[in-house]
Amino acid sequence: MKKFVTAAVAATLALGSVGMASAAEAQSRGDRYEQRQDRREWRQERREDRREWRQDRREDRREARQQQRAYARWQQAQRRYHAPRYYAPSGYQVRSWSYGQQMPYAYRTQRYVINDYGRYGLERPPHGYQYVRSGNDVVLAAVAGGLISAVIAGLFN
Repeated sequence: MKKFVTAAVAATLALGSVGMASAAEAQSRGDRYEQRQDRREWRQERREDRREWRQDRREDRREARQQQRAYARWQQAQRRYHAPRYYAPSGYQVRSWSYGQQMPYAYRTQRYVINDYGRYGLERPPHGYQYVRSGNDVVLAAVAGGLISAVIAGLFN
């Protein structure tokens, strides 16, 4: 009888430890499931953030294009203004510029930049652009690279 009781107690202990092991295993499975869920949520949030960032960039580019279109690429001046005699930069001649060309740095020095654009009936240039005089014309060019975005022909006598 002692052997039977001892065997029964041993079996009970063995089943109990298996039961605890399976409970611990179930607990660790639950933890893994929660970790997986957390990673999924984090990825989803990151994806949404990237989408919002791309959308913002798209809107910024759209606004920039609309600002550029606000300036007609080539226009004839409605009125002519008197200005001091024009001297081309050393090594250059007076020439006609057009949209998309790049002005050399010699033209974009302070001597040729028009800072009092209101006096000549010009709108304020967009950020990063400036008006440059070239002969009797005025050119709207990028400050950094000199890329021409508009030409106003015959503004000066």
